[in-house]
Amino acid sequence: MKEVFDLVSFDCSKLVTRSYSTSFSMGTSLLGKKVKRHIYNIYGFVRFADEIVDSFHKFNKKDLLDKFENDLFYAMENKISLNPILNSFQFTVNENNIEIELINSFMKSMRLDLHKSLSKTESEYKKYIYGSADVVGLMCLKVFVRGDIKKYNQLKANAMALGSAFQKVNFLRDLKTDSEVLKRNYFPNVNVSNFDEKTKQKIIVEIENDFKNALEGINKLPDDSRLGVYTAYKYYNKLLLKLKRTPSLNIKKIRIRIPNYQKFGVLAKSYLKFHLKLI
Repeated sequence: MKEVFDLVSFDCSKLVTRSYSTSFSMGTSLLGKKVKRHIYNIYGFVRFADEIVDSFHKFNKKDLLDKFENDLFYAMENKISLNPILNSFQFTVNENNIEIELINSFMKSMRLDLHKSLSKTESEYKKYIYGSADVVGLMCLKVFVRGDIKKYNQLKANAMALGSAFQKVNFLRDLKTDSEVLKRNYFPNVNVSNFDEKTKQKIIVEIENDFKNALEGINKLPDDSRLGVYTAYKYYNKLLLKLKRTPSLNIKKIRIRIPNYQKFGVLAKSYLKFHLKLI
């Protein structure tokens, strides 16, 4: 029965989320049951596309991404795929009326990563952020508001700001690996050689502004979504604070991390604040 295959597909997306991201999985686990399933499905799709361009160095990445994209559109049109990650994603797309423009923009950003680029212009940077992060925030927002178009339009800018903030924190954390291994510099006119305290502070302020805009929207989310999104927001804020306190020289040398015990501390505090109706 297709229902059994769908359940297996959902479990695969959940496994991908838990295997690749402790922090994102932690936040997702606090979402409502129906919401949680869809967010796992979105993450699984996004993660697999990202892995193709970031990790499969011994394979023809373009061919893999072409096949992945062809299978994606077949899945969305026919509402089935033998790739369980795409099968679960098409379910979420069709169930929540996620616009094709969001998916196309995401895939375009993934294709940009097929070509090694040592630097990006301001325009290219904004375009990449929109496609790789903002649209993912909008896909998730579609799930959170459950078809409420008015609510969706009200919170669009906040969801995009949160997506941008998450992505920029990742860029800052992964500055060394992106530049030296993947040969990519995402921040305009910034690379490992010219990254200093002044540059770091400028990026930090940009991210802090994104987080400020995002929080306004988080507080307006439905109850079954707010705690999970707030927890992810607090985790990334904690990571940003650690990056802020870390000398630029160290960021150029190592990948900054948050220990698991601190992540669980974030979860516990967020849970308490939510149930005390402080968020």
